[in-house]
Amino acid sequence: MKFIPVLTALIVLAGLYMVVFERDTLVGFAQSAPAENTVQSADGAVADDVAETGESLVGVVATHSVARTIDSAVILRGRTEAARQVTVASETSGLVISEPRRKGAFINEGELLCSLDPGTREASLAEARARRAEAQARVPEAQANVIEANARIREAEINLNAAQRLSEDGFASETRLVSAQAAMESATASLQRARSGVASAQAGIESAQAAVAFAAREIDKLTITAPFSGLLETDTAELGALMQPGTPCATIIQLNEIKLVGFVPEADVSKVNLGAMAGARLTNGERAQGRVTFLSRSADDLTRTFRVEVTVANDDLAISDGQTAEILIASEGRTAHLVAQSSLTLDDDGVLGVRTIADGNMVQFMPVTILRDTAEGVWVTDLPEAIDIITVGQEFVVEGVQVRPTFTEAKG
Repeated sequence: MKFIPVLTALIVLAGLYMVVFERDTLVGFAQSAPAENTVQSADGAVADDVAETGESLVGVVATHSVARTIDSAVILRGRTEAARQVTVASETSGLVISEPRRKGAFINEGELLCSLDPGTREASLAEARARRAEAQARVPEAQANVIEANARIREAEINLNAAQRLSEDGFASETRLVSAQAAMESATASLQRARSGVASAQAGIESAQAAVAFAAREIDKLTITAPFSGLLETDTAELGALMQPGTPCATIIQLNEIKLVGFVPEADVSKVNLGAMAGARLTNGERAQGRVTFLSRSADDLTRTFRVEVTVANDDLAISDGQTAEILIASEGRTAHLVAQSSLTLDDDGVLGVRTIADGNMVQFMPVTILRDTAEGVWVTDLPEAIDIITVGQEFVVEGVQVRPTFTEAKG
């Protein structure tokens, strides 16, 4: 007999036995096995869910930042401007008789720039002086006429009084009294004419003096001098050139003091005060320092900005007129956080800010205002005194999401 058919027969008999005689036990076993498997599967699912939840938290890197007080500054883009600049022009006509001075030369205050041909002006001055002397000579004669007229009046008063008394007593005729009265009126008229002569003589003197002053002033205009010390920006008028009133002789600029000129936006004008310290960095690397000496109280109609001027010493004349400058004006200190520029992000509305970690490791977006951009990072305000700022991974999370943070040290 073969072994395999016998084994198969025994297995079949055992199965029949269980189905026929142990049916209840087989059904109970069949129902209990799936329950156990179900429990095991449920436990495994819970474990998988727990593992899956732990793995779904996004890992981010955050920094615990504490606000610090920094010196705030208003940063402007501007230019340098000469403290004074003037184009000296002629006030009269004439030919230039002086040698020209070349541009770039240093000119002291009162130094000759252009000299004009006097022409007949000296003769006009001499004539005016002669007329003044003639007018002055008429004054004594007019004053003598006044004295003579006063004497005649006194004589006429005596005669008139005598004639009145004699006429009252009947010793003089009416004709004599009338004659005395006429003499008195004539003497009074002579006095008035004499006094008019004195006034006319005085007027003649004043007119002659005005003519002398005018002629002398015309001669003074022939010499054009520097109103202040500075550098010649242009050549002076060439020898032989014809000058007319208003014709430029030369342009002078003063650079021993120079102005830094910028324009402050409306939002920052309240941060700028007269006398505040200010510095500037020029395009050639030069640095300058001074104080705010002017702040406009009227905004530009087009740009709505306010002109501000900073006066800087420039004794060595190293700074030229018209250079581009970056101007920093000191203002009151403010508390701010120093964060990496890469930490800044935008929300859905385009508002600039940072994402932070709130209670329960929940992400929160907070808007910020940039105060200053430096090589170490960006100084921002409008944040609490102490805050946890996400520096890595902030672009992969949104507000209200729970994260798994790793903290690093804040920037120095």
